[in-house]
Amino acid sequence: MFPSRLGALAAAFVAVSAPALAHVSFENGQANPNSTYKATLRIPHGCAGKPTLKVRVRIPEGIVAVKPMPKAGWKLETAKGAYVKAYQANGEAVSEGVTDIVWTGSLDDAYYDEFVFQARFTDAYQPGATVYFPVVQECDGATEEWTQVPATGEDPHSLKSPAPGIRIAGTVAQNVKAGSLTLMQPWSRATPGGAKVGGGYVSITNAGATPDRLIGGSFPLASKVEVHEMRMEGDVMRMKPVEGGLEIGPGATVELKPGGYHLMFMDLKEPLKEGQTIKGTLTFEKAGSVAVEYAVRGMGGAGSSEHKH
Repeated sequence: MFPSRLGALAAAFVAVSAPALAHVSFENGQANPNSTYKATLRIPHGCAGKPTLKVRVRIPEGIVAVKPMPKAGWKLETAKGAYVKAYQANGEAVSEGVTDIVWTGSLDDAYYDEFVFQARFTDAYQPGATVYFPVVQECDGATEEWTQVPATGEDPHSLKSPAPGIRIAGTVAQNVKAGSLTLMQPWSRATPGGAKVGGGYVSITNAGATPDRLIGGSFPLASKVEVHEMRMEGDVMRMKPVEGGLEIGPGATVELKPGGYHLMFMDLKEPLKEGQTIKGTLTFEKAGSVAVEYAVRGMGGAGSSEHKH
């Protein structure tokens, strides 16, 4: 039995996986954040000497735009279902898609084979996380269930039947403390050539007893940094600067993210490139100027709208 889709999302633990050759595994165990990935699943043997007749792959929540590759001599089937929430893919919201892939055929225990599909990793998974794909081999009178997911801090190699995992590459932005404020994982998104604006995102927690305000900042590749918000006005999504700055109330956490409050990097001097780490500052009314580092993630549908005025 597979875990629930919500449970599969929660099971994206931070880990480094190097599967043993005797286990089902992915040829390339690393993917870029918020990007399309070609998954090549390796089946090294059957079940206790029995030939493999079916290969079932469960697609975790947060993985969308799944397209399996047909395989000569094998019947290909997919199951579709609703996602726990909507995700962005190619600039559009998607709320359902492929949840399971099944190849049916025959692979003798003496042989090795590969099964391929394409999928997109959404912002549900951040750099440093590992996404686990439960796999079941159905054989002639036997079954191998590669569905075990390591607990936090557990070595996946210690598991008898580990689910194959894909680690999300990229720099993990560090948290920054400034007085009573904690700034968590600042990040930005790669921009296409010629783009004049970029977006900055961060989560800010105020552990103090008095409010503070985010009023701006600096970014070396932009002429200025502004705090903006997006909100629905009637049936139209509007974006505008936050006048007077964004309040961070005592005991509150405010998240700057695509589609809501965010930073605008104005008049970009050059494109932001995936994998970069760019130093900048955030300016607060009371805490003053705070140095931060933005991890630049890949371009994706989510967040494209924050660049439209």
